[in-house]
Formats: sequence, C-alpha cells, structure tokens
Amino acid sequence: MLHTQGVWRSVGNTDNPIAPALRVAKLSPHTEQVAPMTRTISLAVLTLVLSGCSMWSTSPYRDPDIHLLKVQVVKARLVQQDFNLLFRVENDNDSRILVRGLRYKIMLNDMMLADDKSSDWFFVPAHGHKTFTVPVRTNLWKHLKPISRMLKKPDRPIRYRLEGKLKTGLLFRDTVAVGRSGEIVPGALVQDH
Repeated sequence: MLHTQGVWRSVGNTDNPIAPALRVAKLSPHTEQVAPMTRTISLAVLTLVLSGCSMWSTSPYRDPDIHLLKVQVVKARLVQQDFNLLFRVENDNDSRILVRGLRYKIMLNDMMLADDKSSDWFFVPAHGHKTFTVPVRTNLWKHLKPISRMLKKPDRPIRYRLEGKLKTGLLFRDTVAVGRSGEIVPGALVQDH
C-alpha cells in the first residue's frame, strides 16, 4: 500500500502474501528537505564529539622517559643468576599513563643473556614518576666458554646492551623503546679488601 496525501492504495500484486509487508511511504516535501539537514548536523556533532577528546588536552602527548636506575644481584649460583632491574618511568603529560608491561633483552658482547617480559600493570601520575622492579633470571653456564675468555683480560671492556619495549595505554595502545648500552671493565668490579 502507498500513502499519498492521506489515502492508502495498494502497490503491486495483492495476491502475494509478502506484498502487504512491503510498503512504500512517500515523504512530504518538507520531510525530504529536513532529512539531509538532520544527517549533516548529526555528522557534524559526531565529528566534534570524536575529535573533542584530543582538544581537551592543551599540550601534545609525549612518550614517557624510562631510565635504568640500578641492577641488583639477588642470587648468583653456578647454573642460574637472579637480578632485579630497577626502572624509573617519568610522565610529563597532563594525564596519567597506564603501563602494561615491559619486553626486554639483555646482551653481553652481542651474546643474549636474557629475553623475557614483565607483565606488571601500574599507573604513572601526571607530571610524576614511578619506579618498578623487573626480576631477571639468566643462565651463564651455557655461555661459560665465551665469558671465561672475556674475563681472562680483566682490563678489556665488555660491551653490554639492554633493549626493551614499554607497553602503555589501554584503549590507545603504544610502545616506548627502551635502550641502554655501555661498557663494563671486569677488573674494576673486583675490589681488593
């Protein structure tokens, strides 16, 4: 049936049982002009609402800074060594940041000592910092020959490298690269008593 100016009339074959369910309504000229305008206004409001989240902050988002503060030896046995890496995350943003974990690799003269992840979740306050500890377990036994060769020359520096990715955010996820490298001199670590 078709409604035109207050009168319903049949459309198509009335013997078809589906035909009554298929009805076409003709819009008045006023409704035909309002519908595109309503869609345009709705689209503009939706665009403003979605972009509004980015306009709330007066300063641009900056990745947090990550610093390795300390390496603590927990246990050092022949087969297994346990360390704690103490990190500090600094947030210069206007809002707090959710940290969802850290994926890291530790290398000594390009020899992989550890490749693991920490899955601790915590918040870093706006314009603040947070320290966190990552437990690391290594097995130097399988690298005994190359390490013993390095230690035969105690005044020769050994390169170390820490690489990682700090996972941040919940809805808008991001990763921040962590990197630190340098040299240690084994002879300087051995102290005479």
